[in-house]
Amino acid sequence: MDGIYNKILHCKEHDILAALCIVTRTSGSAPGRPGMKMLVYEDGKSDGTVGGGAIEKEVIEKAREIMETSAPAYFKFNLKNDLGMECGGAAEIYIEPVNQKKKLYIFGAGHIGKALSGFATELGFDVTVIDERPGIFDSYIKPAVKTMNVHFSEAIEQIKYDKRSFFVIVTYKHVHDYDILKLLCNKPYAYLGMIGSKIKVEKIRKELIKTKLTTTAIANAIDMPIGIKFNAITHTEIAISILAKLIDVKNSQSSAVGCPA
Repeated sequence: MDGIYNKILHCKEHDILAALCIVTRTSGSAPGRPGMKMLVYEDGKSDGTVGGGAIEKEVIEKAREIMETSAPAYFKFNLKNDLGMECGGAAEIYIEPVNQKKKLYIFGAGHIGKALSGFATELGFDVTVIDERPGIFDSYIKPAVKTMNVHFSEAIEQIKYDKRSFFVIVTYKHVHDYDILKLLCNKPYAYLGMIGSKIKVEKIRKELIKTKLTTTAIANAIDMPIGIKFNAITHTEIAISILAKLIDVKNSQSSAVGCPA
């Protein structure tokens, strides 16, 4: 099974989403054996096997669900009752996601964006900061932080969207914030938040719904004003409040928030 581990390494190196499936226990005439492994990819293709037949088809579907939720899970199958396999028997299979590092895109490289990018990399996020202003990244020293010095709309066209993606909008102009939000709100994501006063965000939320740019449910799910509510005053404190919200979503809601992929 060394080949499976090499393929897992390949997934991590090339940012390929996958799920590892391991047969942990069998009884009766189950086709698989404990220790058998299969790697399932986002498109449903796979390497390895957990025994073939109906159980393998079902495990592939479960693996794709795991990639959506980002949470490992343990499944028990009665092959005859659950899957209609005449061989009978039972199997237990553990499935865990591979390459589930969360991607954080920060629109706005000012004081808040800079502070947030530094904190977020320390906590395991794959961070990209986007800003169109010339020279804005000259003071960025965190090597783990990726930067895109392009127009916001151009960056939006280049991003790969999925339910591992977190988006924070903290640009230097309200009009940019709203333009970015309109382009992102119907994309797949784990989290979408925008900075702003209560008056500003309520006006934008109503505008999104009134103009039918998105649904009421999606508009209400956008985190605005952004972050965990506490008496944050400085740029660093505001960044910490945003980070606290990102951690909360990552750990408790995982990829449940946002539009379906």
